[in-house]
Amino acid sequence: MEEQRPLPVLSSEHQQEETDEMASLVYKVWNKQGTSNRSTAAFNIINSIIGSGIIGLPYALRQAGFPLGILLLLFVGYITDYSIILLIKGGNLAGTNSYQALVNKTYGYIGYLILSVLQFLYPFIAMISYNIITGDTLTKVFQRIPGVDQDNLLIGRHVIILCVTIIFTLPLSLYRNISKLGKVSFISLILTVVIVVVGIIRAITFSSQVPETENAWVFAKPNAVQAIGVMSFGDIFENFCRDDDLATFGRFCYGITVILTFPLECFVTREVIANVFFNGNLTAICHVALTVVIVAVATSISLVYDCLGIVLELNGVLSATPLVFILPAACYLKLSEERWAHPDNLLSGLILGVGMLVMIVGFVMTVLHPQECSHGKEMPYCFLGNSSLYNNTFPYSQPTRQP
Repeated sequence: MEEQRPLPVLSSEHQQEETDEMASLVYKVWNKQGTSNRSTAAFNIINSIIGSGIIGLPYALRQAGFPLGILLLLFVGYITDYSIILLIKGGNLAGTNSYQALVNKTYGYIGYLILSVLQFLYPFIAMISYNIITGDTLTKVFQRIPGVDQDNLLIGRHVIILCVTIIFTLPLSLYRNISKLGKVSFISLILTVVIVVVGIIRAITFSSQVPETENAWVFAKPNAVQAIGVMSFGDIFENFCRDDDLATFGRFCYGITVILTFPLECFVTREVIANVFFNGNLTAICHVALTVVIVAVATSISLVYDCLGIVLELNGVLSATPLVFILPAACYLKLSEERWAHPDNLLSGLILGVGMLVMIVGFVMTVLHPQECSHGKEMPYCFLGNSSLYNNTFPYSQPTRQP
C-alpha cells in the first residue's frame, strides 16, 4: 500500500496565504513522489465532490423550498469551506498532518474509531446507491433501443449491475494509485456538464407538459433541515418520461458518470480499512482481496435492496454532517487557546451548533417522514398522450403510450 498523502500543516496567519501554501505543498508532495500532478488531483477532487451529486440538487431545493434552498446551498458551501480551514488550523495546533491524526490526538483512540466508521460508511453507502442508480438508469436506456423486449432479462437491473461491476467498476477500483483515475474523473466531469445542459434544455421545453405544483415558490418548507443533510441525493431524471429520447441520452450520461465516480468512493473505503486494521500497509494480494470484498458486499446489497431513500438521508445527516460540520469545529474548540469571544471560536461554536441541530432534527424528520421510494414509476403527465414535446425535439420519435 502506498503511503497515505496527508493534509499538510500550515502556520500562516492569513487564510489566503494558508490556501496558497497548502496548494503549493500538496502539488510538491504529489509530484515529489511521482504519483500525480495538479490537473489529475484536481479532476479527482472535483469529481469526488461534485460527481453525480449535482443531479440531486433539485430534490434538495424542493425539500427546502426554492428561495430558502438557494440560501442553504450558499450557507452549506461557506461552512464546508470554513471547516476545511478549521482542520488546517486544528492540525497546526495539534502538530498533526491528517484528519485522523487530529481527531486521535484531540479525542483519543475512541474519537479516531468514530471518525473511521463515519469515513467508511459515507462512501460505502454511496457505492451502494451508485449501483442502484446504475441499474435503474441504464435499464431505461436499454429499453429504448429499437427491437429490444422490455421484459428481456438481459436488460434487467440485476444483470446490468453485475455486468457493470465485473466489466467496469471492479477493474477501475483495483487501481492502487488514485492518480490513475484522473482521466476517468475528467470524462465524468465532461459528462456532468452534458447532463446539466440536457437538464436546462428539458426545463425549457418540458415546462408546458408539467402541471403547476402547489406552493412551488414558497420561501421555506418543513423539510429544510433534511435538505441540508441530503444536498447530494435525488434523481431529476425520474421526472422525465421513458419515451423522452433526450432524457434517455441524459440518463445514459448519468449512468456513465456514476460508474466513473464509483472507484473514488471505493478508494476511500479501502483506505479507511487499511489504516485501521493494517496500519496503512497492504500487500498486493491483500489489496486485491480487500477491494473485491468491498465491491462484492456493496454490489450484493444493491442487488437485494432497490430503494435506499431513507438510508441515504440517514447517511447524510448521521455521517456527512459530523464529518463536515461537527468534528472539525469540536477539535478546533478543544485545541484553541484563544478566548471564547475570538471570531474563530465564535464561528466554530456556531458551526458545531448547526451541525448538531441538523443531525438531530434531520434524523427525527427522516424517521418520521422518510423519502418515498418512487424510482421507476412514471409521472402522471407521461400518460396524457401529448406527443408535441417529442415531435418538436425528435421528429423521428413517437410516444408509445395511449391516453
